[in-house]
Amino acid sequence: MENLIALWESTGLYNFTGPQAFMMLVGFLLLFLAIKKGFEPLLLLPIGFGAVLSNIPVAGIAESGGILHYLYFGIKSGIFPLLIFMGVGAMTDFGPMLANPKTLFLGAAAQFGIFATLLGALALNFIPGMEFTLKDAAAIAIIGGADGPTAIYVASKLAPDLLGAIAVAAYSYMALVPLIQPPIMRALTTEEERKIEMQQLRVVSQTEKIVFPLMLLTLCALLLPSAAPLVGMFALGNLMNACGVVERLSKTSQNELINIVTIFLGLAVGSKLSAEHFLKAETLGILALGAIAFCIGTACGVLMAKIMNKFSKTPINPLIGAAGVSAVPMAARVANKVGLESNPHNFLLMHAMGPNVAGVIGSAVAAGILLSIVK
Repeated sequence: MENLIALWESTGLYNFTGPQAFMMLVGFLLLFLAIKKGFEPLLLLPIGFGAVLSNIPVAGIAESGGILHYLYFGIKSGIFPLLIFMGVGAMTDFGPMLANPKTLFLGAAAQFGIFATLLGALALNFIPGMEFTLKDAAAIAIIGGADGPTAIYVASKLAPDLLGAIAVAAYSYMALVPLIQPPIMRALTTEEERKIEMQQLRVVSQTEKIVFPLMLLTLCALLLPSAAPLVGMFALGNLMNACGVVERLSKTSQNELINIVTIFLGLAVGSKLSAEHFLKAETLGILALGAIAFCIGTACGVLMAKIMNKFSKTPINPLIGAAGVSAVPMAARVANKVGLESNPHNFLLMHAMGPNVAGVIGSAVAAGILLSIVK
Protein backbone atom coordinates (compact mmCIF):
# COMPACT_ATOMS: atom_id res chain seq x y z
CA MET A 1 0.00 0.00 0.00
CA GLU A 2 2.83 2.36 0.88
CA ASN A 3 4.43 1.66 -2.49
CA LEU A 4 1.20 2.58 -4.27
CA ILE A 5 0.99 5.82 -2.30
CA ALA A 6 4.60 6.65 -3.12
CA LEU A 7 3.92 5.90 -6.78
CA TRP A 8 0.84 8.16 -6.78
CA GLU A 9 2.74 10.98 -5.10
CA SER A 10 5.42 10.80 -7.80
CA THR A 11 2.95 11.32 -10.64
CA GLY A 12 2.32 14.57 -12.43
CA LEU A 13 -1.38 14.44 -11.53
CA TYR A 14 -0.54 14.58 -7.83
CA ASN A 15 2.07 17.32 -8.14
CA PHE A 16 0.41 19.58 -10.70
CA THR A 17 -0.35 23.11 -9.54
CA GLY A 18 -2.79 25.57 -11.11
CA PRO A 19 -0.05 27.96 -12.29
CA GLN A 20 1.88 25.10 -13.92
CA ALA A 21 -1.22 23.94 -15.78
CA PHE A 22 -1.90 27.51 -16.92
CA MET A 23 1.62 27.97 -18.25
CA MET A 24 1.44 24.65 -20.06
CA LEU A 25 -1.69 25.98 -21.77
CA VAL A 26 0.30 29.11 -22.71
CA GLY A 27 2.92 26.80 -24.24
CA PHE A 28 0.24 24.97 -26.23
CA LEU A 29 -1.15 28.35 -27.36
CA LEU A 30 2.29 29.31 -28.70
CA LEU A 31 2.45 25.98 -30.52
CA PHE A 32 -0.98 26.67 -32.03
CA LEU A 33 0.07 30.12 -33.21
CA ALA A 34 3.24 28.69 -34.74
CA ILE A 35 1.68 25.67 -36.45
CA LYS A 36 -1.82 26.84 -37.35
CA LYS A 37 -1.31 30.58 -37.82
CA GLY A 38 2.31 30.55 -39.00
CA PHE A 39 3.39 33.25 -36.49
CA GLU A 40 7.21 33.10 -36.33
CA PRO A 41 7.08 29.27 -36.27
CA LEU A 42 10.86 28.83 -36.27
CA LEU A 43 11.00 30.34 -32.80
CA LEU A 44 7.51 30.13 -31.32
CA LEU A 45 7.44 26.35 -31.80
CA PRO A 46 10.59 25.59 -29.74
CA ILE A 47 9.67 28.35 -27.23
CA GLY A 48 6.19 26.89 -26.77
CA PHE A 49 7.54 23.36 -26.45
CA GLY A 50 10.14 24.55 -23.96
CA ALA A 51 7.35 26.19 -21.93
CA VAL A 52 5.48 22.88 -21.79
CA LEU A 53 8.62 20.97 -20.78
CA SER A 54 9.62 23.46 -18.08
CA ASN A 55 6.23 23.22 -16.35
CA ILE A 56 6.07 19.44 -16.10
CA PRO A 57 6.13 18.79 -12.33
CA VAL A 58 8.81 16.61 -10.74
CA ALA A 59 10.68 16.17 -14.07
CA GLY A 60 13.07 19.06 -13.31
CA ILE A 61 13.83 19.62 -16.99
CA ALA A 62 14.46 23.33 -16.48
CA GLU A 63 16.08 22.96 -13.06
CA SER A 64 19.72 22.36 -12.21
CA GLY A 65 20.81 19.17 -13.95
CA GLY A 66 18.06 19.32 -16.59
CA ILE A 67 18.76 19.79 -20.29
CA LEU A 68 17.00 23.16 -20.49
CA HIS A 69 19.09 24.41 -17.57
CA TYR A 70 22.26 23.69 -19.54
CA LEU A 71 20.89 25.10 -22.79
CA TYR A 72 20.12 28.35 -20.98
CA PHE A 73 23.86 28.90 -20.58
CA GLY A 74 23.93 29.77 -24.28
CA ILE A 75 21.60 32.70 -23.57
CA LYS A 76 23.11 33.69 -20.24
CA SER A 77 26.55 33.92 -21.84
CA GLY A 78 25.17 35.72 -24.90
CA ILE A 79 26.44 33.03 -27.30
CA PHE A 80 23.12 32.09 -28.92
CA PRO A 81 21.93 35.62 -29.82
CA LEU A 82 25.34 36.49 -31.23
CA LEU A 83 25.48 33.37 -33.41
CA ILE A 84 21.99 34.14 -34.71
CA PHE A 85 23.12 37.69 -35.48
CA MET A 86 25.96 36.24 -37.56
CA GLY A 87 23.46 34.13 -39.49
CA VAL A 88 21.16 37.11 -40.00
CA GLY A 89 24.14 39.10 -41.27
CA ALA A 90 24.92 36.35 -43.78
CA MET A 91 21.32 36.49 -45.04
CA THR A 92 21.22 40.30 -45.27
CA ASP A 93 21.75 42.25 -48.47
CA PHE A 94 22.76 45.85 -47.81
CA GLY A 95 22.34 46.69 -51.50
CA PRO A 96 18.96 48.50 -51.17
CA MET A 97 20.26 50.60 -48.27
CA LEU A 98 23.54 51.47 -50.00
CA ALA A 99 21.64 52.37 -53.16
CA ASN A 100 19.55 54.83 -51.13
CA PRO A 101 21.54 55.84 -48.00
CA LYS A 102 18.78 58.18 -46.86
CA THR A 103 16.91 55.12 -45.60
CA LEU A 104 19.39 54.97 -42.72
CA PHE A 105 17.44 57.83 -41.16
CA LEU A 106 14.25 55.77 -41.35
CA GLY A 107 15.91 52.87 -39.55
CA ALA A 108 17.19 55.28 -36.90
CA ALA A 109 13.81 56.99 -36.44
CA ALA A 110 12.08 53.65 -35.84
CA GLN A 111 14.33 53.10 -32.81
CA PHE A 112 12.70 56.05 -31.02
CA GLY A 113 10.16 53.58 -29.64
CA ILE A 114 12.95 51.97 -27.64
CA PHE A 115 13.84 55.12 -25.71
CA ALA A 116 10.20 56.21 -25.30
CA THR A 117 9.43 52.82 -23.75
CA LEU A 118 12.38 53.14 -21.39
CA LEU A 119 10.61 56.10 -19.79
CA GLY A 120 7.28 54.24 -19.91
CA ALA A 121 8.72 51.27 -18.02
CA LEU A 122 10.02 53.55 -15.28
CA ALA A 123 6.61 55.27 -15.12
CA LEU A 124 4.96 51.91 -14.39
CA ASN A 125 6.64 51.97 -10.98
CA PHE A 126 3.84 54.29 -9.88
CA ILE A 127 1.36 51.42 -10.32
CA PRO A 128 1.05 49.19 -7.22
CA GLY A 129 2.61 45.79 -7.83
CA MET A 130 5.01 47.07 -10.50
CA GLU A 131 8.67 47.50 -9.68
CA PHE A 132 11.16 47.96 -12.51
CA THR A 133 14.76 49.03 -12.03
CA LEU A 134 16.57 51.08 -14.65
CA LYS A 135 18.16 47.86 -15.92
CA ASP A 136 14.74 46.20 -16.18
CA ALA A 137 13.34 49.22 -18.04
CA ALA A 138 16.25 49.21 -20.51
CA ALA A 139 15.79 45.49 -21.20
CA ILE A 140 12.03 45.94 -21.75
CA ALA A 141 12.54 48.97 -23.99
CA ILE A 142 14.60 47.05 -26.54
CA ILE A 143 11.42 45.16 -27.52
CA GLY A 144 10.53 48.27 -29.52
CA GLY A 145 13.24 47.43 -32.03
CA ALA A 146 11.34 44.26 -33.05
CA ASP A 147 14.64 42.39 -33.01
CA GLY A 148 14.39 39.13 -31.07
CA PRO A 149 18.10 38.24 -30.77
CA THR A 150 18.97 41.79 -29.67
CA ALA A 151 16.15 41.78 -27.11
CA ILE A 152 17.35 38.46 -25.71
CA TYR A 153 20.98 39.61 -25.63
CA VAL A 154 20.19 42.82 -23.75
CA ALA A 155 17.80 41.06 -21.35
CA SER A 156 20.39 38.38 -20.58
CA LYS A 157 22.86 41.12 -19.61
CA LEU A 158 20.55 43.51 -17.75
CA ALA A 159 17.47 41.62 -16.56
CA PRO A 160 17.81 37.82 -16.82
CA ASP A 161 14.78 37.28 -14.57
CA LEU A 162 12.58 39.01 -17.15
CA LEU A 163 14.04 37.15 -20.11
CA GLY A 164 11.07 34.86 -20.68
CA ALA A 165 8.50 37.65 -20.82
CA ILE A 166 10.74 39.90 -22.93
CA ALA A 167 11.55 37.16 -25.43
CA VAL A 168 7.92 36.10 -25.82
CA ALA A 169 6.83 39.74 -26.22
CA ALA A 170 9.56 40.49 -28.77
CA TYR A 171 8.87 37.48 -30.96
CA SER A 172 5.09 37.74 -30.57
CA TYR A 173 5.06 41.32 -31.85
CA MET A 174 7.46 40.38 -34.65
CA ALA A 175 4.98 37.68 -35.65
CA LEU A 176 2.08 40.13 -35.45
CA VAL A 177 3.71 42.70 -37.77
CA PRO A 178 1.08 42.06 -40.52
CA LEU A 179 -1.69 42.83 -38.01
CA ILE A 180 -0.18 45.69 -35.99
CA GLN A 181 1.53 47.83 -38.63
CA PRO A 182 -1.07 48.34 -41.43
CA PRO A 183 -3.63 50.28 -39.31
CA ILE A 184 -0.87 52.62 -38.07
CA MET A 185 0.49 53.09 -41.59
CA ARG A 186 -2.93 53.91 -43.02
CA ALA A 187 -3.78 56.26 -40.16
CA LEU A 188 -0.61 58.33 -40.66
CA THR A 189 -0.65 58.53 -44.46
CA THR A 190 -3.03 59.79 -47.10
CA GLU A 191 -4.18 57.81 -50.11
CA GLU A 192 -2.02 60.01 -52.35
CA GLU A 193 1.06 59.40 -50.21
CA ARG A 194 0.52 55.65 -50.34
CA LYS A 195 0.34 55.84 -54.15
CA ILE A 196 3.80 57.44 -54.48
CA GLU A 197 6.01 55.43 -56.83
CA MET A 198 9.72 55.50 -56.10
CA GLN A 199 12.52 55.56 -58.64
CA GLN A 200 14.36 52.36 -59.49
CA LEU A 201 17.40 51.74 -57.28
CA ARG A 202 20.90 51.84 -58.76
CA VAL A 203 23.01 48.71 -58.93
CA VAL A 204 25.38 48.40 -55.96
CA SER A 205 28.82 46.97 -56.70
CA GLN A 206 30.36 44.04 -54.85
CA THR A 207 33.17 46.31 -53.64
CA GLU A 208 30.65 48.54 -51.88
CA LYS A 209 29.05 45.51 -50.24
CA ILE A 210 32.44 44.30 -49.02
CA VAL A 211 33.59 47.68 -47.71
CA PHE A 212 30.37 48.46 -45.86
CA PRO A 213 30.50 45.78 -43.09
CA LEU A 214 34.18 46.59 -42.52
CA MET A 215 33.38 50.30 -42.27
CA LEU A 216 30.44 49.54 -39.96
CA LEU A 217 32.64 47.51 -37.64
CA THR A 218 35.35 50.19 -37.61
CA LEU A 219 32.87 52.92 -36.68
CA CYS A 220 31.41 50.72 -33.96
CA ALA A 221 34.88 50.04 -32.54
CA LEU A 222 35.69 53.77 -32.46
CA LEU A 223 32.36 55.18 -31.26
CA LEU A 224 30.35 52.47 -29.46
CA PRO A 225 32.46 49.48 -28.36
CA SER A 226 29.62 48.12 -26.21
CA ALA A 227 27.71 47.29 -29.41
CA ALA A 228 30.72 45.51 -30.92
CA PRO A 229 29.57 41.95 -30.03
CA LEU A 230 26.27 42.38 -31.92
CA VAL A 231 27.58 44.55 -34.75
CA GLY A 232 30.77 42.49 -35.07
CA MET A 233 29.01 39.16 -35.52
CA PHE A 234 26.50 40.76 -37.88
CA ALA A 235 29.32 42.30 -39.94
CA LEU A 236 31.20 38.99 -40.04
CA GLY A 237 28.17 37.13 -41.41
CA ASN A 238 27.51 39.86 -43.96
CA LEU A 239 31.14 39.96 -45.10
CA MET A 240 31.19 36.18 -45.61
CA ASN A 241 28.19 36.55 -47.90
CA ALA A 242 29.37 39.66 -49.75
CA CYS A 243 32.97 38.66 -50.46
CA GLY A 244 32.03 35.51 -52.41
CA VAL A 245 35.14 33.51 -51.46
CA VAL A 246 33.76 31.57 -48.46
CA GLU A 247 30.45 30.38 -49.87
CA ARG A 248 30.48 27.23 -47.71
CA LEU A 249 30.85 29.27 -44.52
CA SER A 250 28.18 31.71 -45.63
CA LYS A 251 25.70 28.95 -46.42
CA THR A 252 26.45 27.20 -43.12
CA SER A 253 25.78 30.43 -41.22
CA GLN A 254 22.54 30.97 -43.13
CA ASN A 255 21.27 27.41 -42.75
CA GLU A 256 22.70 24.65 -40.54
CA LEU A 257 24.28 26.83 -37.84
CA ILE A 258 21.42 29.31 -37.42
CA ASN A 259 18.87 26.47 -37.47
CA ILE A 260 20.65 24.54 -34.70
CA VAL A 261 21.10 27.63 -32.57
CA THR A 262 17.48 28.65 -33.14
CA ILE A 263 16.27 25.31 -31.72
CA PHE A 264 18.49 25.62 -28.66
CA LEU A 265 17.64 29.29 -28.12
CA GLY A 266 13.90 28.66 -28.40
CA LEU A 267 13.99 25.83 -25.89
CA ALA A 268 16.15 27.87 -23.51
CA VAL A 269 13.75 30.84 -23.69
CA GLY A 270 10.84 28.47 -23.09
CA SER A 271 12.56 27.25 -19.93
CA LYS A 272 11.99 30.72 -18.48
CA LEU A 273 8.23 30.41 -19.01
CA SER A 274 7.85 28.30 -15.90
CA ALA A 275 5.02 29.39 -13.61
CA GLU A 276 7.34 30.65 -10.88
CA HIS A 277 9.23 32.94 -13.26
CA PHE A 278 6.45 34.13 -15.56
CA LEU A 279 3.23 34.57 -13.60
CA LYS A 280 3.93 37.97 -12.10
CA ALA A 281 2.29 41.39 -12.35
CA GLU A 282 5.35 42.71 -14.14
CA THR A 283 4.74 40.32 -17.05
CA LEU A 284 1.53 42.09 -18.07
CA GLY A 285 3.37 45.41 -17.90
CA ILE A 286 6.12 44.04 -20.16
CA LEU A 287 3.63 42.76 -22.73
CA ALA A 288 1.77 46.09 -22.75
CA LEU A 289 4.95 48.15 -23.03
CA GLY A 290 6.25 45.91 -25.80
CA ALA A 291 3.14 46.61 -27.86
CA ILE A 292 3.43 50.35 -27.22
CA ALA A 293 7.13 50.34 -28.13
CA PHE A 294 6.47 48.55 -31.39
CA CYS A 295 3.65 50.93 -32.32
CA ILE A 296 5.78 54.00 -31.53
CA GLY A 297 8.67 52.63 -33.60
CA THR A 298 6.37 52.03 -36.58
CA ALA A 299 4.79 55.48 -36.30
CA CYS A 300 8.14 57.28 -35.98
CA GLY A 301 9.47 55.57 -39.09
CA VAL A 302 6.43 56.63 -41.13
CA LEU A 303 6.54 60.21 -39.81
CA MET A 304 10.27 60.51 -40.54
CA ALA A 305 9.62 59.40 -44.13
CA LYS A 306 6.90 62.06 -44.47
CA ILE A 307 9.31 64.72 -43.19
CA MET A 308 12.10 63.56 -45.51
CA ASN A 309 9.70 63.57 -48.45
CA LYS A 310 9.19 67.31 -47.95
CA PHE A 311 12.89 68.00 -48.54
CA SER A 312 13.83 65.19 -50.94
CA LYS A 313 14.27 65.80 -54.66
CA THR A 314 13.17 62.24 -55.37
CA PRO A 315 9.80 61.03 -53.99
CA ILE A 316 9.74 58.83 -50.89
CA ASN A 317 6.71 56.71 -50.11
CA PRO A 318 6.11 57.10 -46.34
CA LEU A 319 5.04 53.46 -46.09
CA ILE A 320 8.66 52.30 -46.29
CA GLY A 321 9.34 54.13 -43.02
CA ALA A 322 7.36 51.46 -41.18
CA ALA A 323 9.98 48.94 -42.30
CA GLY A 324 12.53 50.76 -40.13
CA VAL A 325 11.81 48.26 -37.35
CA SER A 326 14.08 45.23 -37.41
CA ALA A 327 11.53 42.57 -38.38
CA VAL A 328 13.38 41.46 -41.53
CA PRO A 329 11.92 40.91 -44.09
CA MET A 330 8.34 40.83 -42.80
CA ALA A 331 8.05 44.58 -42.22
CA ALA A 332 9.27 45.26 -45.77
CA ARG A 333 6.70 42.85 -47.15
CA VAL A 334 3.94 44.59 -45.19
CA ALA A 335 4.99 47.98 -46.59
CA ASN A 336 4.91 46.52 -50.09
CA LYS A 337 1.47 44.95 -49.51
CA VAL A 338 -0.10 48.16 -48.20
CA GLY A 339 1.42 50.10 -51.10
CA LEU A 340 -0.06 47.68 -53.65
CA GLU A 341 -3.50 48.14 -52.12
CA SER A 342 -3.46 51.81 -53.15
CA ASN A 343 -1.51 51.41 -56.38
CA PRO A 344 -1.31 47.97 -58.09
CA HIS A 345 1.83 49.13 -59.93
CA ASN A 346 3.63 50.32 -56.79
CA PHE A 347 6.30 47.77 -55.86
CA LEU A 348 8.01 48.97 -52.68
CA LEU A 349 9.67 45.75 -51.47
CA MET A 350 13.26 46.54 -52.45
CA HIS A 351 12.88 50.18 -51.37
CA ALA A 352 11.51 49.02 -47.98
CA MET A 353 14.42 46.61 -47.52
CA GLY A 354 16.71 49.64 -47.15
CA PRO A 355 15.17 50.92 -43.90
CA ASN A 356 14.51 47.33 -42.84
CA VAL A 357 18.20 46.35 -42.76
CA ALA A 358 19.05 49.81 -41.42
CA GLY A 359 16.71 48.98 -38.54
CA VAL A 360 18.80 45.92 -37.70
CA ILE A 361 21.85 48.17 -37.37
CA GLY A 362 19.79 50.73 -35.45
CA SER A 363 18.56 48.21 -32.89
CA ALA A 364 22.12 46.94 -32.33
CA VAL A 365 23.35 50.51 -31.84
CA ALA A 366 20.47 51.25 -29.46
CA ALA A 367 21.35 48.11 -27.52
CA GLY A 368 24.95 49.26 -27.29
CA ILE A 369 23.87 52.68 -25.99
CA LEU A 370 21.65 51.10 -23.33
CA LEU A 371 24.39 48.70 -22.27
CA SER A 372 26.84 51.62 -22.00
CA ILE A 373 24.53 53.86 -20.00
CA VAL A 374 22.86 51.23 -17.80
CA LYS A 375 25.39 49.12 -15.97
